[in-house]
Amino acid sequence: MTQIAYLNGEFMPIEEARVPVLDRGFIFGDGIYEVVPVYGGRPFRWSQHLARLKRSLAAVGIDNPHDEAGWTRLVADPVSRHPWADQFVYMQVTRGVARRDHAFPRPAVRPTVFAMSSQLVLPAAEQIQRGVAAVSLPDERWLHCDIKSTSLLGNVLAREAAVRAGAAECVMFRDGFLTEGSASNIWVVRGGRLCGPPADNLVLEGVRYGLIHELCEGAGIPLQLRRVLREEVQVADELILSSATKEVLPITRLDGRPVGDGRPGPVFAKLHAAYQQAKARQASP
Repeated sequence: MTQIAYLNGEFMPIEEARVPVLDRGFIFGDGIYEVVPVYGGRPFRWSQHLARLKRSLAAVGIDNPHDEAGWTRLVADPVSRHPWADQFVYMQVTRGVARRDHAFPRPAVRPTVFAMSSQLVLPAAEQIQRGVAAVSLPDERWLHCDIKSTSLLGNVLAREAAVRAGAAECVMFRDGFLTEGSASNIWVVRGGRLCGPPADNLVLEGVRYGLIHELCEGAGIPLQLRRVLREEVQVADELILSSATKEVLPITRLDGRPVGDGRPGPVFAKLHAAYQQAKARQASP
């Protein structure tokens, strides 16, 4: 089927979507993005995604081009043009088109707004039942990872390193402490307690952060956000990744060695079940 995309007020086949070469998103990676999972036609935790999108725009000084109703339509319209029950909407806003200059254009130009919806393919049953492999990497990205910026070369290089090592994801460390994966948040289980890095400038506070907190409360899992030492990760009972498109997934091998007993653990099982229940509640009338 033809995938339909949105660009600056118009819908078109994605192959026909074009931006000028002087768009600052192309020249500088000067923009932000958001990814929204959609189950059964309904955006999942949309208010939290919208709040993060607004925070990212404000953090980089791009004028918000839509009000809340406009953003809500920008999610719903691409979804309605495709047949998939489960989708994810990618939205991107750049500072716009201007002559090449590192400083912001003055006066400000109109932001470029792009959106597309794709089929959401969730992790296979085998990955849920057996887990995935990950590799350790130094976190060499910039110091504003809390902004969902389109400048993702550091993440791209980290994911490529994982792929070359035959792994599904990487687990990154900065100054001896856990940060995150290339496209996911990383959680550590020790003694039945779930631990994750604090939501500061060194990690992208995934929308799953708030959801994980709610799921832990409902499932009776103790949760602690704090600095997590590399040594704690290396002796973890369980490692878990979370993201919009992977939901929650167990990491059962790290750097070629088993995590815990090498199988998905009980905390993951509780979180995965609670995640599915949260999705089911949203789908209920």
